[in-house]
Amino acid sequence: MKELSIKKLYYSISEVSRITGIEQYVLRYWESEFENLKPQKNRAGNRIYTNKDIQLILKITSLLRDKKYTIEGARKILEGKDSDEELEVKPGIKETEDSEAVQPKTDKGEDTSLKSDLLELKNILEILVSKL
Repeated sequence: MKELSIKKLYYSISEVSRITGIEQYVLRYWESEFENLKPQKNRAGNRIYTNKDIQLILKITSLLRDKKYTIEGARKILEGKDSDEELEVKPGIKETEDSEAVQPKTDKGEDTSLKSDLLELKNILEILVSKL
């Protein structure tokens, strides 16, 4: 598999929006909800995103939109793991009342594989990056 190489060090919010397919206002909202997502600001006060920020946005997107987690559930998953580690989630196991927010909302209660979805997401990102 080809190694992912992104040429730029920093991206504007409009570039990140185009790369990830997430609207700019959603990216700004996610900054207030996920403490790991804190892009720096340049002298003019514009947000500048790093490659690590983009990867985190893609993880958040996968959890919220593909896996149907709540924001609170996705936040708990991301806080429990280092952002460089691969997410290991076993949806469908309800242990305590507190863990309920971490459980995905699936339509048919089917067990989904986060790992395979993340690999698919990585492949999509590689395709997007190769087009830049």
